[in-house]
Amino acid sequence: MNTITRIFVICLLSVAMLSCSRKKNSFLSRNYHAVTAEYNTLYNGHLALDLGIQEINQNYADNYWDILPIERMNIDENILLPDSVRNQNFGRAEGKAVKAIQKHSMQLEGKERNPQMDEAYLLLGQARYFDQRFVPALDAFNYILFRYPGSENIAHAKVWREKTNLRLGNDRLALKNLQKLLDSPRLEDQDIADASSTLAQAYINLNLLDSAVAPLYDATQYTKDNDERGRYFYILGQLHSRLGEQQNANAAFDEVIALNRKSPRIYMINAYVEKARNYDLSSGNKQELLDLLTELEEDRENRPFLDKIYFQLGEYYAKIDSTEKAISYYNRSLKAPSSDIYLKSVNYEILANINFDRGNYLAAGKYYDSTLTYMSPELLEYRSLKKKREKLEGVIQYENVLAQTDSIFRLVNMNEDERVAYFQSYTDTLRSRAVAKMEAGELPAYTANIGRPSAFPQANSMPPADPNSANTFYFYNPIRVSKGAQEFLRVWGPRELQDNWRYASSAPGQTVVNAQEKIMDINLDNDPLYDPMTYVNKIPSETFILDSLATQRNLANYQLGLIYSENYGEYDLASERLEFLLGSQPEERLVLPAKYNLYKIYQSQGLTAKMEAVKADILTTYPDSRYATFIQNPENLKVDLNSPDLVYNELYKKYEAQDYETVVRESNNNIAMLTGDPIVPKLELLKAQANARLRGLDAYRQALNYVALTYPQSREGQKAQEILNKSLPALEKMEFNTDSLQNNYKIVYQVDSEEITKAAELKQIIAKAIYDLGYNDLSVSIDLYDIDQNFVVVHGLKDESKALGFTELLQNNKNYKLSTKSLVISSENYKIVQIKKNLREFLDLN
Repeated sequence: MNTITRIFVICLLSVAMLSCSRKKNSFLSRNYHAVTAEYNTLYNGHLALDLGIQEINQNYADNYWDILPIERMNIDENILLPDSVRNQNFGRAEGKAVKAIQKHSMQLEGKERNPQMDEAYLLLGQARYFDQRFVPALDAFNYILFRYPGSENIAHAKVWREKTNLRLGNDRLALKNLQKLLDSPRLEDQDIADASSTLAQAYINLNLLDSAVAPLYDATQYTKDNDERGRYFYILGQLHSRLGEQQNANAAFDEVIALNRKSPRIYMINAYVEKARNYDLSSGNKQELLDLLTELEEDRENRPFLDKIYFQLGEYYAKIDSTEKAISYYNRSLKAPSSDIYLKSVNYEILANINFDRGNYLAAGKYYDSTLTYMSPELLEYRSLKKKREKLEGVIQYENVLAQTDSIFRLVNMNEDERVAYFQSYTDTLRSRAVAKMEAGELPAYTANIGRPSAFPQANSMPPADPNSANTFYFYNPIRVSKGAQEFLRVWGPRELQDNWRYASSAPGQTVVNAQEKIMDINLDNDPLYDPMTYVNKIPSETFILDSLATQRNLANYQLGLIYSENYGEYDLASERLEFLLGSQPEERLVLPAKYNLYKIYQSQGLTAKMEAVKADILTTYPDSRYATFIQNPENLKVDLNSPDLVYNELYKKYEAQDYETVVRESNNNIAMLTGDPIVPKLELLKAQANARLRGLDAYRQALNYVALTYPQSREGQKAQEILNKSLPALEKMEFNTDSLQNNYKIVYQVDSEEITKAAELKQIIAKAIYDLGYNDLSVSIDLYDIDQNFVVVHGLKDESKALGFTELLQNNKNYKLSTKSLVISSENYKIVQIKKNLREFLDLN
């Protein structure tokens, strides 16, 4: 009986299975494929889609400084390879949708008989949409609209189609279609919410913010999802704020706050922050706002958002002119854990501007550096800040020079006891830090860099032990002893010397600290890093070093005086620098320009007595100077402003005429006379180029280094640095070409620089020969090679044989009879000889 029953059941199931063919339009077939698709394939596909959406939400960082997008999704600009996906979850969801279509679709007589196929195509489109393959997604949604006009998912498909159109940039098309959809009757609430929010995004994309308000408000009323409601109300508040409707904005933010834990807390905190920004301190209760922000700060639930709360407190104190408290809160905002990169850049920029306005340009430069680090280079604001930072380059450079030289001179002016006491305090601090690290179980490097690196010369680290010496024995090597002692402390902790020390527990009264201190003394006493005399002995005493430092300090003070007065109008700082310079026995070339600039600064400050004193000094001591002329007749200043340019133009003409020695000599003279003038970097660069023509690449590198380091903020200094980085390495790599197929040659006659007449006569003879023989494609010139030697050069010879033939003709022809030794060289190799000044090397190769 049981066997018969089993056979009957198996047969019944077989008949049922065979009757579920996709080719049969039967009740059993339709329901079998519908149920199987819905509760198996599509169910798993929707699970994968939900996981992918959760991953997108977790990885997306909202920028609350701008209007939030309706939908959270980072657009990846990278192009995917065929058959690849950005997210495996969306790939799996798409695969399930395709599987459902392939195995359960029942297209019979031109009509789909499986009611789940529209759901499958909707899943297919959504998976492609979130995987950012928008064109294939649009095809899937359009297929639903074309094939399933009576589907329950038709409204969903239309909304998703318009979302896709927005991603493809078809904002106006999406706007038109969504307005038509919202006019349709019998839409479900969530469909109205989705369509309205998408319509609002279309208006935002088109910058029609006032038009986006109404549909977004509708979305807040119809959505069933509190997360969405909180986001929509927050965006609504942002829109009202942008439109200047602060009362409506605050009402929208109050709706976000009222949701409390029903929506993400980040929306609530930012709603409070936005309300604080909208608060009118001139008419409102300041204490009420402070109490609100303080309450937010003290709430333990708000710890992840302290960066925003601290920033708003800083803004509050800045508005009531409590700058020091504002600075404190901006710094606390920076120190708080934060993923808001833009907020960091705003904090740094505000602190930079505060320091800039106070004249703390060195600190301002550092804050601007940090601002640029956290700011996107694509922003217009980035470029303006970068330019502002570049203008501070000179101030930072010269202030650093002053800080270093002043610190060294303070030490130089101390007596021996004061120096020892100063560095004893410094080394005691280093020692205490080292001991603290050792007690914490950290392995200190015996010669580690403990403490901040100092601009003052540091102690040399202890040299490693020679493996061939007796000090390789463990207890003779202090480094190995130090590491061994620390390893013991790390494993066993501090133990007294006693029997069974491995098992004995430390009694409360035992002298653990003394034992540790004893180990510390063994480890640190022999380290020169902790010996004050290491630093005392580094203080310079040689006259030439001190004179060099004094020269650097004087030039830095002079340059800062000019920068502060002319670029920033900081006359107090400028006069302080120039007055200090004049009291520091400066070089003669700086005295008169410094006094004249002080005269102008006192004039700008209205300090008549000081101005008259400097004026009398200049007119008495330097009556024939150009500065005296400017003081007596200021109108002459307008005419003379061009004189440095005239000096440069005259020197450049001499450079073009190959009078390089004169260019170098007169450049030096004019640089001394025009110290502080903007023309000086141009003269320095011209001098560098003339030196290169006279002395080669090594001299060129040294001169360019000087220009780049001395005038980094000038165009010439930047050009010099660019040549050092790009052009000079390429020139240094140039090598002689031994290829016999070169097609341009020169004949070179070497003449001593002192024999100017001989070079001119030689050139005249060759020019006559070229004319007599009708070689119109040839030319001759006198080229300087170096200080000691000139070249008379014949140009335009097409190959080596013609060059040799012409040389022989000039030697043997009775009309010319040139006996001067000549050299045939290709144009390419001649260029290398002139650049590198390596004629001897070329002659050795040939």
